[in-house]
Amino acid sequence: MTTLQPGDKAPNFEAEDQNGELIKLSDFEGRKVILYFYPKDNTPTCTTEACNFRDNYSSLQKKGYEVIGVSPDSVKKHHNFVTKQELPFTLLADTDKTIINAYGVWGPKKFMGKISDAVHRETFVINGEGIIEKVILKVKSKIATDQVLMQE
Repeated sequence: MTTLQPGDKAPNFEAEDQNGELIKLSDFEGRKVILYFYPKDNTPTCTTEACNFRDNYSSLQKKGYEVIGVSPDSVKKHHNFVTKQELPFTLLADTDKTIINAYGVWGPKKFMGKISDAVHRETFVINGEGIIEKVILKVKSKIATDQVLMQE
């Protein structure tokens, strides 16, 4: 789906997190970022993926990673999702799909026999200089952390 490749400069972004605070990619300069895109809060597969990152968050931090999830859900929906699932990381509300489009993760998707535009579940690993190190196009929600750490 995306045309971004390892070695590309990561598109900068700014959006509100689950607490209504403005977050920018540049806030994470010098740190590695796992930027993961997912369709919708509180759906089974999206919850599995978020909980996989939650359950591995401390080991990811020890390796120098920050985790940021992005979906078109609102700040309020993100706040409720973070609270319900006890997520220790940032979720960005991209209601106008600015970040989603910048990373090329919006497009046709087949679900239950119907094709419609939606967010594709993709993950980008960005180094401390803002360069994409890894693009994971076929994310498996149960092992999302392992996919990030493979061939580290």
